[in-house]
Amino acid sequence: MTNENFFQIFKDLNFNISFADAFILMQKFGPSIKSWLTNKDKLCELSRTPLNEHCSVVLLKKLPEKLGDPGKFLIPCDFLGMAECLALANLDASINLMPLSVWNNLSLPDLSPTCMTLELADRSISCL
Repeated sequence: MTNENFFQIFKDLNFNISFADAFILMQKFGPSIKSWLTNKDKLCELSRTPLNEHCSVVLLKKLPEKLGDPGKFLIPCDFLGMAECLALANLDASINLMPLSVWNNLSLPDLSPTCMTLELADRSISCL
């Protein structure tokens, strides 16, 4: 390998980091760079290493933006004789069903029929 080819490899390398970061990293990577300079054949071999799709995505920083978990949200609910309220819905929460007799004993307003589909923890579907 000629010196010209060797220096061409370094000319083709581009790093976009601040001077402060480069100064900090010099101490960490100094021994590695020294070993590359003493073993030019190994450096040439590394420069020809093909990248798979995952590596190129990481190197080019083209990873998709992470979105937060929506987790909880508010849904409007109306009860007769009560002001409008917002109920907290949690996508990973459990729910409790109240027997109609308990509802009636609490002297709460009359219920209106509602259709509901629940996906249970075992992924089965229950229609109420």
